[in-house]
Amino acid sequence: MPDEPAVVSQGLHVIRGGRPALNDLSATVKAGVVTGLLGPSGSGKSTLIRSIVGVQVITSGALRVFGLEAGSSALRSRIGYMTQAPSVYSDLSVRENLVYFARVLRAPGERVDELIEAVGLEQERDRIVDRLSGGQRARVSLATALVGRPELLVLDEPTVGLDPVLRRDLWQMFERLASEGTTLLVSSHVMDEARHCAEIMLLYDGRLLATGTPDDLLRRTGAEDLEDGFLRLVEEARA
Repeated sequence: MPDEPAVVSQGLHVIRGGRPALNDLSATVKAGVVTGLLGPSGSGKSTLIRSIVGVQVITSGALRVFGLEAGSSALRSRIGYMTQAPSVYSDLSVRENLVYFARVLRAPGERVDELIEAVGLEQERDRIVDRLSGGQRARVSLATALVGRPELLVLDEPTVGLDPVLRRDLWQMFERLASEGTTLLVSSHVMDEARHCAEIMLLYDGRLLATGTPDDLLRRTGAEDLEDGFLRLVEEARA
């Protein structure tokens, strides 16, 4: 596993809509593991993700990815980004979408069929995306994020609204990618999903409440489950 962290933020401040979205956030994302970015809606998860991929204006502080300033052109081919809403062309088929992105990224043609199989859409490869289920569209979006074999894969709420079987399958895929050396940052507001992560970052109201392994959080709070542990940290922050 690489010794250098994938992402480092120091005193990060972001203002959105005239209000602080991130407030003095300093954190590290380890390379080569699955890190869960957890917290309720409005906690700052998406803002941090947007900052990391370079599409969010940073008010102050520092944010570096693989040692480079976030948003640097040299990072474009090293980061894969899956947004909350599927970022694919609804009037193209599954395969046509992947062929298009493969050409943009100059990826080999065989990458397309490899990814269709990886996300389990072999039977839907020629179907128009607009005619797929929500879960299938999410898998197409994930496949497009993987086309360029990114070193860092950033996933914003990738399992929201999906059935338990598909959620399980996706987490198994995330763990497999990490075992192959990819760094994954996966956001979720479902605390139960933290059990799939090697590391977790807990956000609340734009602030970092805790980092570490799921077991670290349980030991720190004395809670029996991660949701209760998170709620205890929130109460501490409010006190």
